[in-house]
Amino acid sequence: MTVIPALHARRVEIRVEGVVQGVGFRPFVYRVAGELGLAGFVRNDTRGVLIEAEGDPEAIAELLVRLRHDPPPLARVEETAVSDRAPTGETGFAIVGSDGAGTPDALVSADTATCADCLAEVRDPDARRHRYPFTNCTNCGPRFTIVRDVPYDRSRTTMKAFPLCADCRREYEDPRDRRFHAQPIACPACGPRVRLLGAPVPAAGGADAIARAAALLRGGAIVAIKGLGGYHLACRADHQGVVAELRARKHREDRPFALMVVDVVAAQSLVLLAEEELALLRSAERPIVLGRRRTTAGVADAVAPGLRELGVMLPYTPLHQVLLDDLRLPLVLTSGNLSDEPIAYADRDALERLQPIADAFLVHDRPIHMRTDDSVVRVVAGRRTALRRSRGYVPESLRLPVAATPPVLAVGAQLKNTFCVARGGRAWVSHHVGDLDEARTRASFAAGVEHFERLFAVTPEVVAHDRHPDYASTAYALDRDGVRTVAVQHHHAHLAACLAEHGETGTAVGAIYDGSGHGEDGTVWGGEILVGDLTGFRRAGHLHPVRLPGGDHAARQPWRMAASWMIAAEHPHVPDELHAAIPHEQWDLVGQMVRRGFSAPVTTSMGRLFDAAAALCGLRARCSYEGQAAVELEARADVSHKGAYTLPVGDDLVLDARTAIRALLGDVESGVDVALISARLHRAIAEATATACERAAEGAGTDLVVLSGGVFQNRLLLTWTIAACEQLRLRVLVPSRLPANDGGISFGQAAVAAARGARA
Repeated sequence: MTVIPALHARRVEIRVEGVVQGVGFRPFVYRVAGELGLAGFVRNDTRGVLIEAEGDPEAIAELLVRLRHDPPPLARVEETAVSDRAPTGETGFAIVGSDGAGTPDALVSADTATCADCLAEVRDPDARRHRYPFTNCTNCGPRFTIVRDVPYDRSRTTMKAFPLCADCRREYEDPRDRRFHAQPIACPACGPRVRLLGAPVPAAGGADAIARAAALLRGGAIVAIKGLGGYHLACRADHQGVVAELRARKHREDRPFALMVVDVVAAQSLVLLAEEELALLRSAERPIVLGRRRTTAGVADAVAPGLRELGVMLPYTPLHQVLLDDLRLPLVLTSGNLSDEPIAYADRDALERLQPIADAFLVHDRPIHMRTDDSVVRVVAGRRTALRRSRGYVPESLRLPVAATPPVLAVGAQLKNTFCVARGGRAWVSHHVGDLDEARTRASFAAGVEHFERLFAVTPEVVAHDRHPDYASTAYALDRDGVRTVAVQHHHAHLAACLAEHGETGTAVGAIYDGSGHGEDGTVWGGEILVGDLTGFRRAGHLHPVRLPGGDHAARQPWRMAASWMIAAEHPHVPDELHAAIPHEQWDLVGQMVRRGFSAPVTTSMGRLFDAAAALCGLRARCSYEGQAAVELEARADVSHKGAYTLPVGDDLVLDARTAIRALLGDVESGVDVALISARLHRAIAEATATACERAAEGAGTDLVVLSGGVFQNRLLLTWTIAACEQLRLRVLVPSRLPANDGGISFGQAAVAAARGARA
């Protein structure tokens, strides 16, 4: 390298923050510095990457441009800070050891799918990593699920137990190699190994284990597979009897299963995918993508009973890819658990819990430090929406429009729980934890909070929680010592989460529709028209209130809400099919509960209105999972039908669905096709919602509308409501990076706590 005289040289310190560790950023800097003839060094530390560069000022300017605009594929540069230093006359550029001093502030990368280069090696018979299921480099592989601490170095991951062989050591130490400082680097000689365990076959190891697992699956076996963030249960998806057997063993009656297919061509043979959906399917995050099922899809009806959509994903580890290459069949790949338990990820626990379900286990000896489920996404009206945000996206940080000072922990809701830690202008929303009704899930929640607080150096001074007094997350918040607690109303948190995600701090109207949330008037809210911002809100309107007979029991027994809405609509005749499904004495008892208000709180739940409509149409009197009746009602709708029921919006912005229910019952009695009834109800609610939002927006002096809450996971309702709002010249925001369901609540709680703290 030519040494530039100190008189003409410039030396700078460059601080780079963002996702810049474990993604090949240091070797990238090393190569660029060499090309530009710069001296100095680059290293990781607790805040990100620190560079000192000395040389020609124009070369330093070029380095800064390339840092910001041409980083490695998995890097995300959020900030670069430059300060001048005195030139030293140093020669050469080096990668130096990490500095672990100070408060950790480096962003940990999410787990990413196998890159094209590694996949080529896995499929190359002459490569030393041929069929090796743990092949990775700085552009792919496990990250979040194996990280124990920061800075991100091998010694702080679960790969610490696997000393590098000479060949891997050469790659790891060569800045010109794409595996330079790839912390999960491994090969068959020194890395983790896969084994097949189970009664049908003797124990088998290595690539042979994967081939035998494929043979078992082809023969109809159910196999538990250890993946990146936990165990999955797998079976061939094209055999009705095999899928039904998995359902029976797992105690999962109807909830749809996800599918893994070998490649994009196989995915397109099952579902219709637009370009945006294909991009998500191929992305490094490799989520489950929901697409419209083709009529010729070669999978069993038991995969997704009664639904129009299938959830498909591509292999995201070499283990999955080799297995699918061998199998060449679509594979059911569902969480390794029983019913509503958390996904199993520790080997001993998985073997114990899944033994009654799985015929064999495809396992490996790389420990999983943090369990993560697969993420689920879809595209609606050209907008990406998340149904579950987990593997591939977590722990990517989100910017808060108002800095969280002091630091905040937000504990989320009871169902579909996530939690969130925040400090400064950044928030980290956790992976999907699940429903906190189950003891194992509550333990997973507490362990996850502790891990995030350590990983992102957040010592909460404020803990935000839901107003519901009986949530397990609320109890956890109130049990924390030495913190100030902030209660955030459930539907306000939904509104705030969407506003904060889009960087909005001003006033907006929120149509927040879900199953239930603790209302400020003591009733059960769920069909709310709010006007508010990050700091507060007022209830501008709501769905007409009815009784919720049996409280939470109504979510699994839609016929109860059917009775409630019939009584509210003063309709005396129970549809024959529904009447036949429910014993006379039960129907009478629920009717008395509604009329007397006994064990039947008042609710404005939009989710329960859809349940009632499904029951009245004869689709489902009882559910095996919350929202099933509404999902099946949506699936039956004729999307080309333009009719709509009348659903008046009063001067008080109350959406009076009684008129629509009376018309719906008339159609049922007249034998009208459920496809038309469903479409008419969906259009009625969409149009009434847009009308209510327009009036509320005019009164509040805004044109901004948020559509959120779990009910807006309904593709049809969301599409038609967006269209109706935009026709009224309203600007519409929907959650994109976070779920509209309760998985986004924790971020909203954190945003409210931060905004209220800033105001105070």
